[in-house]
Amino acid sequence: MSKFDEQYLTLCQKILTTGERVTTNPKVLEKSTGESSKLNFPNHLAQTIKPTTTIRLPHQILQFDLSEEFPILTTKFVAFKSAVLEMLWFYQAQSNDVRWLQERGIKIWDQWEIDAEGNYQGKHFGKEFAHTIGTAYGWIVNHYQLTQGLIETIKTDPTNRRMIMSLWQNEWLKTAALPSCVWNTQWSVSENKKLNVIVTVRSNDVPLGMPFNVTQYAVLCHLIAKVCNLEPGLMTYVINDAHIYENQIPGIEEQLRRRDEKLKKDGALFKAPKLYINPEITDFFKFDNSKELKDIQLIDYKHQGRIMMPVTE
Repeated sequence: MSKFDEQYLTLCQKILTTGERVTTNPKVLEKSTGESSKLNFPNHLAQTIKPTTTIRLPHQILQFDLSEEFPILTTKFVAFKSAVLEMLWFYQAQSNDVRWLQERGIKIWDQWEIDAEGNYQGKHFGKEFAHTIGTAYGWIVNHYQLTQGLIETIKTDPTNRRMIMSLWQNEWLKTAALPSCVWNTQWSVSENKKLNVIVTVRSNDVPLGMPFNVTQYAVLCHLIAKVCNLEPGLMTYVINDAHIYENQIPGIEEQLRRRDEKLKKDGALFKAPKLYINPEITDFFKFDNSKELKDIQLIDYKHQGRIMMPVTE
């Protein structure tokens, strides 16, 4: 059984059985943009600003030994290429332009795209932010040259205890369409030449966001380890607010049923696949980031099929 499936489904079951049910008020959403609650939202956006109910748990922690297994779910299909390309959009392309993803057939950020006039959810960001997500994610990485700085420090000062990439920069939050959910990574190198990372998430949509995030940050650790002549080690995944939206519960229940039925039938779930990284690439910025993702591939990924779940802003 995949260790990620085991930990993930245990968390899902725990949220459903012991989690706190919370309804988000629309006024809270308005205030979160830094604007007055008297904002007049355009009619075509009104449906996105409405109460949403989640079941949540605080302070959930998962840990993976990346030297033993690559974490990707097998109880449902996870779009590996999309997850990795999103990560490369942040840390390699260092872009906030949604069209970069759209050119590769990825539409997961379309609903947070600032329009051609520079507007998003009734707020004017300026035309210079058209077709972007504002000053978030890749924009922050580029502004502070976070990837370059991390790789240089790992190579030259591997015992450094300040190897951190923080995407949470207060001065840029007001011009971010969505402040970073996975906002912080802390890195360390063990004596046995293994690269470890702690991934910190302020808010995690467990059915949709978490499967992507765990897989893509595992790939990031593998890639950085490779270009620094290290091996991947521990990845500790820390969630401040782990939640399932009410309208996602049927999908999670289906995933739990799949697990139980396969265990009853076969006695085990599918094994985790292997990650292939082109051994000839030694520069993080040279890994192929085209739609084909030629340098980063999964080998023998077996899964139990897709489960469609709604996205909630």
